Amino acid sequence: MKRVTGIGGIFFQARDPAVLRAWYQRHLGIEVQPWGGAAFTWTDTDGQPFAGTTVWSVNAAGSEALAPGSAPFVINYRVHDLHALLAALREEGCQVLERSEDSEYGKFGWVIDPEGNKVELWQPPQGQ
Repeated sequence: MKRVTGIGGIFFQARDPAVLRAWYQRHLGIEVQPWGGAAFTWTDTDGQPFAGTTVWSVNAAGSEALAPGSAPFVINYRVHDLHALLAALREEGCQVLERSEDSEYGKFGWVIDPEGNKVELWQPPQGQ
């Protein structure tokens, strides 16, 4: 079974998200959207759009979005079959969160790694 197939997003906390977002926009050219992050469209070697994006987002320090992890960041990993992977992780004794989510953006599930970091697993919708 395929497990992780790529990185879907990086989410982290900041003491002052607005200031940090503005810094990244001004100095690194990241086009921060009103929702607080950016979506980088994948391209092929010729610069043509390719199926997929990677999301980058800044959250307020202490935000519940990263709970129950202990780190100020969450990495979202793309997976091929979320439900099969979550079942395999449970069988392997991993701390899989009971809650999962199915939305127009795909299927989401979470596991806590041995260091207490929340790891987000994402199965993109068909065609992405």
